[in-house]
Amino acid sequence: MDKLAGMAMFVRVVESGNFTAAASVSGVSSTMVAKHVRTIEQRLGARLLHRTTRRQQLTEVGRLYYERCKKVLSEVELAEASASELQASPRGLVRLVAPVSFGSHSLAPVLADYLARHPEVNVELTLDNRAPDLIKEGYELGIQIGEIEATGLVARPLRPYRRILAAAPSYLARHGQPEHPEQLNAHSCLGLSYWRHHDHWHLLGPDDEFCKVTVKGRFSSNQGSALRNAALHGAGIVLQPEVLLADDIAAGRLVPVLPAWSYRPTPMYLIYRQDSRPTAKLRSVIDLLVKCFGPAD
Repeated sequence: MDKLAGMAMFVRVVESGNFTAAASVSGVSSTMVAKHVRTIEQRLGARLLHRTTRRQQLTEVGRLYYERCKKVLSEVELAEASASELQASPRGLVRLVAPVSFGSHSLAPVLADYLARHPEVNVELTLDNRAPDLIKEGYELGIQIGEIEATGLVARPLRPYRRILAAAPSYLARHGQPEHPEQLNAHSCLGLSYWRHHDHWHLLGPDDEFCKVTVKGRFSSNQGSALRNAALHGAGIVLQPEVLLADDIAAGRLVPVLPAWSYRPTPMYLIYRQDSRPTAKLRSVIDLLVKCFGPAD
């Protein structure tokens, strides 16, 4: 007899209380139910049930076998459901959270293209520079810059987050182009006010040369877009994500400063809750983001 069918029948006997009730639920005879149980006992070489006229009681071996059977049958059900899910088309709402600059400049266009290909999916994107709490805040996916401290999450590495230096041509015409990071302390530097050490920039250069430079400036903000606008108006040298400054540099509105140097690249991860059965919509978005923003290798 089929082992899984026998396990399922044994579980029905235990949960329904006797052979007759299990036979009724299964649509077979009591004799067939008894045959399933007897086959298992012969295979295991142990009695599973103490049989009485009214009810069967589990033996010690039977109790252990019952618990294991439930787990096995649950895993089989999950596997079959997952196989069906693989063939399903993505549909429903995806809620995700990402840092402001990355989310607005890099992630939003990718998601717009995704929506065009999947008309039954809706996306709700929240932009927030705080480390997200997916479980508490109800997000299915998150992009996090920096190391992961939360537990119970899957963290897929993406390309490290890179920040570069740039300034307006008008500023550089007045103050000159620095040739080494140590010269930045003579310039007006535009930094984020919430950085833990906003008066120190840690820069990485050719051959992994590292330089920690003390900077100062008359303007700071908690939003990178404000720093970008200040730089466009000649207020100083800005250190911001490459994705935020790329269009301005390409158009000549900003000029790279110390192009061989950048802020020490920060790890970036795609995070989601541990789930043994991701939906088609979630799996499709995960695959897309890893493809678009995953490590180059």
